[in-house]
Amino acid sequence: MKILCTICARGGSKGVKNKNVRELLGKPLIAYTIEMAKKWGKFSDIIVSTDSELIKRISLQHGAIVPFIRPMELATDNAGKIDVIKHAVNYMEQLGEFYDVVIDLDVTSPLRTTEDIENAYQKLVTEQLDIVYSVCEARKSPYFNMVEIDSDGIPRLCKKPEKPVLSRQTAPKVYELNASIYVYRKEFLLKTNTIHAEKAGIYIMPQERSIDIDSELDFRFVEFMMGNLQK
Repeated sequence: MKILCTICARGGSKGVKNKNVRELLGKPLIAYTIEMAKKWGKFSDIIVSTDSELIKRISLQHGAIVPFIRPMELATDNAGKIDVIKHAVNYMEQLGEFYDVVIDLDVTSPLRTTEDIENAYQKLVTEQLDIVYSVCEARKSPYFNMVEIDSDGIPRLCKKPEKPVLSRQTAPKVYELNASIYVYRKEFLLKTNTIHAEKAGIYIMPQERSIDIDSELDFRFVEFMMGNLQK
């Protein structure tokens, strides 16, 4: 089975300045994802989709390929990630490279392991799914301690339980996407615009490996976690 790894990395960032190439314990953040993809060892190609010449240069230095500079219309805040991944797949197919599975790894989730990638991939294959994406158990529950404001301005539970829920532990199990791993069958990917499908599955990761860097606090926490792992 031929597997493509996509790593999507725009230049610049609002939450953390230049986070994709920011130094984390002596290496650019993107290097951790490229190196983990290489360590897994099953990818036919590892490509970085970016609009940044700096990210391109750093990605090449760490062993990824950067066959194109991402078109500007796919490098805006409003561009959907699935469209970015599709563009990468279509570009590679135009070069004569065809894949069975596409695995997208997010730069901002450097705590994943090769076992996480393997387990998500095996779930797709063994359960004959179209997509598997990684999640972790949610720290808040829409049945218990998450509210939204209704049309009358009244805060109400996001999801009304069938019977009163007195603690988060007794609420129905819910998960949050941790933006780490997305495993697609290529044919499904090219015809979809959503990760939600009938033949979808989730791979559950522990919270300590599920931090998605979206703020300065996230970055500092990942730095702390990775520093402890290296001791």
